[in-house]
Amino acid sequence: MHPSQKASSQLSVLDGVAMLVGVVVGIGIFGFPPLVAMNVDSGFMYMAAWVAGGVIMLIGALCYAELGSTYPSSGGEYHYLQRAYGGRLSLLFAWARGTVIQTGAIAAVAFIYGEYAHAILPLGPHGEAWHAGIALAVLTVLNLLGTRESKRAQVLFTALALIAVVAVIVAGVIGAPEQAAGAAAAPSASSGVLGMAMVFVLLTYGGWNETAYLAGEIRDVRRNLSRVLLLGTLVVMVLYFCVNLAFLHIFGLEGLRNTHAVGADLMNLVAGPAGALLLSLLVCCTALSTINGCIFTGARVYYALGHDVPTLRWLGARDERRSSPVNALLVQGAITLGLILFGAFSDGSGVHTMVAYTAPVFWLFMFLIGASLFVMRRRDPARERPFKVPFYPITPLLFCLTCAGLFYSSVLYAGIGGIIGLLVLVSGIPFMLRYGRSAAAAAGAGS
Repeated sequence: MHPSQKASSQLSVLDGVAMLVGVVVGIGIFGFPPLVAMNVDSGFMYMAAWVAGGVIMLIGALCYAELGSTYPSSGGEYHYLQRAYGGRLSLLFAWARGTVIQTGAIAAVAFIYGEYAHAILPLGPHGEAWHAGIALAVLTVLNLLGTRESKRAQVLFTALALIAVVAVIVAGVIGAPEQAAGAAAAPSASSGVLGMAMVFVLLTYGGWNETAYLAGEIRDVRRNLSRVLLLGTLVVMVLYFCVNLAFLHIFGLEGLRNTHAVGADLMNLVAGPAGALLLSLLVCCTALSTINGCIFTGARVYYALGHDVPTLRWLGARDERRSSPVNALLVQGAITLGLILFGAFSDGSGVHTMVAYTAPVFWLFMFLIGASLFVMRRRDPARERPFKVPFYPITPLLFCLTCAGLFYSSVLYAGIGGIIGLLVLVSGIPFMLRYGRSAAAAAGAGS
């Protein structure tokens, strides 16, 4: 058994679904729909893009369900890459996740929380960054207190996030359609335009893969991980379909293109300023839900790394009484705080800076993880697989092609932020070469 599997299994299916839904149903649904609307030419294509995004998420979840139930580990994606490609590539992924992917994602959501919180409670210059840093610190401390406290907070935050989403759905049903005025002409539905629409859709669906890091802590993981992934994915798909139907009903496609804070605008139309303020408070809770879930899952890679590299053994320290990877959480918090400072003093918004910074590296490794399913099916054909991807090999092939396309789009459109993220990835190569032999030996021992 891989050392990272020895974590205490405390999470039920409900806890796991709460983590998945809480991470995915985040701020994106209150920010990206207008950008999707700008890149489609009809209400039908708008809804089709959201359904397609849900299907892609479901395909990815099916691939992860096989990987996670067959090779359960708190190291999640790090562990899959290690088994498929060896210790060096998994170490490079650990470097990327710790310095770019996970920490950048946490910082991006913290900035979104900071924007909403600053509008409610201004904190002066760089108030958004102050709010972001405070939220990061408080939730890191909460996770240091232990898994039980963190999962209780996650269930609460997820419940509040679902209330925000349901409030928008109800407002969309009872509200009268708004007449759109002065809307821009609809773009033609070229493949490039539709591709950009899917980039924003999949950003909104992002985060479902974080469930891979719960594998070492879910009860009866071989049976329950696939349930968590499939149930959570279906819940998100239904919620997003209903929310976007509500947006179309109230604004129409042209009106949706011209709105910005779409959820608050909808509530303002239906319930006035008080309704918009209430929704803003709920959106803050939604952001906290996402941050907390990402902090919880993100630290598990550092924890696994501490078991595979003797020099970094201190990262694997765990408070057994609280079931908390203490040092991993502290390192993750420090790096994320540094990225918040970077975003605060960069040109443009902190959110945009962090999204550009993380996207290319994220989709590159998602492609490699999807491809690892082919590698391990061929290398380990006799392995018992409690869950198998249906329609293999078509299903994982579609997932890999999608990831490759999104990597290309991210490099093309992210600009300097994406280049910096890739440079940080390349800077991890010496780390990979220095400790690759130790990780490779651990990979062989854990096979």
